[in-house]
Amino acid sequence: MIAVDELKRRLEHSPAFVLDMSQVHANLRPLHHIRQASGCRILYSMKALPLAALLSDLSDKLDGFSVSSLFEARLASAVSGGRGSLHVTTPGLRADEFAELSALCSHIGFNSLSQYQRLHSSTDRYSAGLRVNPKLSFADDRRYDPCGPHSKLGVDVGLLGQALPEGIEGLHLHTVFGRTDFQPLQAVISKLKPFLSRQTGLKWLNLGGGYLYHRIADLTPVIEAVRYLQTHVAEQVYLEPGKALVGNAGYLLTSVLDRFDSDGETVLVLDSSVNHHPEIFEYQRRPQLLDEDPQGGHSAILAGSTCLAGDVFGRYRFAKIPTVGDRLLFADVGAYSLIKAQRFNGYALPAVYVCRGDRYEAIKRDGYADYARQWA
Repeated sequence: MIAVDELKRRLEHSPAFVLDMSQVHANLRPLHHIRQASGCRILYSMKALPLAALLSDLSDKLDGFSVSSLFEARLASAVSGGRGSLHVTTPGLRADEFAELSALCSHIGFNSLSQYQRLHSSTDRYSAGLRVNPKLSFADDRRYDPCGPHSKLGVDVGLLGQALPEGIEGLHLHTVFGRTDFQPLQAVISKLKPFLSRQTGLKWLNLGGGYLYHRIADLTPVIEAVRYLQTHVAEQVYLEPGKALVGNAGYLLTSVLDRFDSDGETVLVLDSSVNHHPEIFEYQRRPQLLDEDPQGGHSAILAGSTCLAGDVFGRYRFAKIPTVGDRLLFADVGAYSLIKAQRFNGYALPAVYVCRGDRYEAIKRDGYADYARQWA
């Protein structure tokens, strides 16, 4: 784990997003084990964090990238030099971008039958697939459920009949988020067995992301599932972790700007904001604070620096309440934080650092020129 006190001491700028590459490499180990034991291929789902320094590091350690847009495809291709696989699936494929996107990507998982019929040509060089919806829900929060009622994500497998459309060489599945067991994968395979057994000549099957491999002790179920699928269904199976690689490798350093009492509760105003990690506000999450003492005798509300009333990280306990100038560190914010961050109220985005062992490299710092360019 990253040295908290050293990080606070050595970083020049606050707020700051820090990516610990040692933790990313640790998160790769179970995936490399799965790949070696099953023969599957691993893609990084870069929507979790598309930092170029990260992509460059991963490009020779994985089999490619999974993207959701033309810009992501451009960046992945530029960083990797065109090496490895590049898969894309998204509801938002644009006709005016498709020629370039299809030239960059090796695999396209069309999100709907109409999207496939409208954009695909038999002369295209990529391998065409369909994202399918097995109509099995595993998410407690429906906002995260790709298989819920009226889903926009994938073709209802019940509508595909006995055979896939001509030209389809692969299938893409994605049914979960943040899972620490493989029961959903086993349930999906069990439900789809009759459908999959009727398909012949499938070249690939992408099982999507959503599993936190580094938090699952027994990897046997996924290894056995991949072996079965590559023996009976498709020539090649792909996994595409995102949060599983970067979630617990990301930190947000922030400093206390003000401290005061509000209706009997201490409020600490930070130089960061939930706008630097919007899922806190969107999904009412309470991010992990490494400085918290759960048994501490004092509590304080940590609030962001913007004028949004709901810009609040949560209530935390301390042995001693921090004071103005103290630095605090949030953990497990590597995924879907920096990529969603914005400059509400004109506050700069966090500076970005990459930690490699005991070295902290400043990647970028947001400034007024970036703000002015956005609104020019």
